[in-house]
Amino acid sequence: MAWRSPIYRELGRRLVDVVGGKTAKEFEKLGITSVDDLVRHVPRRYIAGSEKSDFTDLKVGEDAAVVAEVRYADSAQSGGQLRVNAVITDGTHNMSITLFAPRIKDQRSRPRAEGMVRYWLGQLQKGRRGIFVGRVGVFRDEIQLSHPDFVMLDGAELSGQARTDRQRSRAAMGRAVQRDSLVGLYPAHSKLPTWVIAESIQMVLPNLSGDTLPDWVVDSAGVLPFEEALTAVHEPTDRRQATVGIQRLRFDEAFGIQLAMARRRRELAAEPATPRPRRADGLLAAFDGTLPFVLTAGQLEVGERIFRDLAAETPMHRLLQGEVGSGKTLVALRAMLAVVDAGGQAVLLAPTDVLARQHYLTISGLLGELGQGRQLGAHPDATGVVLLTGSRSAAGKREALASIASGDAGIVIGTHALLSDPVAFFDLGLVVVDEQHRFGVEQRAALAAKAERKPHTLVMTATPIPRSIAMTVFGDLEVSELRERPAGRAAVQTVFVNTSTHPSWVDRAWERIREEVAAGRQAFVVCPAISGKQVEGAAAADDAQRSLTAVEDLLPELEGGPLAGLRLGAVHGRQAAADRDATMAAFAAGSLDVLVATTVIEVGVDVPNASVMVVMDADRYGLSQLHQLRGRIGRGGHSGLCLLLAPVTDNTDAEIRLTTMTTSNDGFELAELDLRLRREGDVLGAAQSGAGSLKLLRALDDKDLILSAKKLADRVIDDERSASDPLLADLLAKAEEMAAGDWMEKS
Repeated sequence: MAWRSPIYRELGRRLVDVVGGKTAKEFEKLGITSVDDLVRHVPRRYIAGSEKSDFTDLKVGEDAAVVAEVRYADSAQSGGQLRVNAVITDGTHNMSITLFAPRIKDQRSRPRAEGMVRYWLGQLQKGRRGIFVGRVGVFRDEIQLSHPDFVMLDGAELSGQARTDRQRSRAAMGRAVQRDSLVGLYPAHSKLPTWVIAESIQMVLPNLSGDTLPDWVVDSAGVLPFEEALTAVHEPTDRRQATVGIQRLRFDEAFGIQLAMARRRRELAAEPATPRPRRADGLLAAFDGTLPFVLTAGQLEVGERIFRDLAAETPMHRLLQGEVGSGKTLVALRAMLAVVDAGGQAVLLAPTDVLARQHYLTISGLLGELGQGRQLGAHPDATGVVLLTGSRSAAGKREALASIASGDAGIVIGTHALLSDPVAFFDLGLVVVDEQHRFGVEQRAALAAKAERKPHTLVMTATPIPRSIAMTVFGDLEVSELRERPAGRAAVQTVFVNTSTHPSWVDRAWERIREEVAAGRQAFVVCPAISGKQVEGAAAADDAQRSLTAVEDLLPELEGGPLAGLRLGAVHGRQAAADRDATMAAFAAGSLDVLVATTVIEVGVDVPNASVMVVMDADRYGLSQLHQLRGRIGRGGHSGLCLLLAPVTDNTDAEIRLTTMTTSNDGFELAELDLRLRREGDVLGAAQSGAGSLKLLRALDDKDLILSAKKLADRVIDDERSASDPLLADLLAKAEEMAAGDWMEKS
């Protein structure tokens, strides 16, 4: 990227050009590839000269850096290999460490191995303190660090041992602690210990001069100048200074995103749109008159906001998020009918053929004769409804394309096939995007480009998003929420079955399915894997200690065992679309009793007769996804039962999540808890876990900072000084680059 300012050019340097290829590869494991990434990699905690770690905070399998005191050290030999066994303590708890010398192959290799052992024993003298870095493991039911890297924090011989680069790095950290300076322990791994990270940061700091923001923006934000912040973070004199420095770096993330969002909002507002005011006597009014139920207060309120947006001369950009079964499709349909009344066309973009076809059937059914187009005897305001997907026949596609081009189809429903070149609209006035996180900005733009003037846009999600996330990710959209569910929705009882403590209860789950089928109902069984270790969606985390339930394994097991005699089918993401659609259609028609599936059924599947769901390995999913899955049952007049099966032992977070599912049916509440437990990635629905692009900023904890950054970004983008400022131009370029594949692409 061609940076316009010296500070951004320096920050944009590749780390491989600074620390060398070997070390740079280790940094890549931490997601650090540039100087900017490096200096924004902040310590997870700071230590002073007198402190020790608390071993109870350690987790088996993780890399850890602990400050501890040596209680014991001795040498041993087995199988021709010398080793040092030692015990370190945090003052209350003990932990063993083992250091292995190179294997003795002949007499020439013995002196080197014995020399290493003598050196280790000289360092690990009883009562000495050190920093020990390694992977936390278990040996004989006790935690240990196997072959850790370490540096002793006291003792005169420290500096004399510093001959290699790594030893010099360790020595520098040791001397800092000896001087009672505050030293940061960085997120690290076994091949890249904290002192190597610290030395790398110290190498680049002298080359960074100036600020990444204009002085007037720094003053308005009330944060530290950039250089001072880096010193405060990486060379603090006290913890308060470090906290203030990190706050500046958090602000940088929030402000960069919000500035990009503010610019996008200005660009969108500057584009003209054709107003689509609501008619009092048209298709919308006729449709409302046919509804056999009363709209909820939320549906009416959100509908009025959308109608006001559609009547404006600037394009609507609104996010509609709602509870499972809150009636988002009906709200969107009323908006589409208002646009048709005003002479335009509306398109609904869905991520899969199954969901697109479901929308087509639902909307056609709701409209009745109002959706039969210009047929003899049809309602005078009736419009055509067409479906365009990749799986349609060539003849069907030609017919749909002709109807779209002529304007006979006022409502168009489809998948990515709508984005292809042959699709030409007569007058596209509204784009509705369902399950918005499956589509990127470019895809929305490709569809909008098919209109002569910028169309209005309504994006929908059935996964409730906490307001703090929406502020961060959907800053270019107005946000509406539907929390109220229409009358007639049956209650769904959720039960968590811990198969580790109650394995026999699994049989009862299958009995419940048989009971429901005997009563004329249907059931879902959800698995995280397709076959073996091939998993789908949020459950795609590898667990070498546990075999996940697979569709292709469970189906024959159920057919030949507890569900023998019932009509079973299976769907998953590896099937051909036609086969998957046929099975789904058979289940919806009642030709199958039980559908064994992966998460392909989590959205858009509407089978009112389904009353029970069993989710296998339920701990492998986030709360929001479990809530979506649960929403597939109880959609008719029958009460639902959702059984969450999982072998939970010592995973406290999993137990909290699954227990919470049994007590709450509030998708927004569950999304907030999901955000706390699994961080931003899962709530957004694509990354599924982890923090995505955000490094320091936490949408839930930093919502006040995000809001203040949003307000400042709006002021800055309107300030005449911004237009020609190279620092702000570089910040915008950086924010867009960071967000392109992770954050704003989902907006």
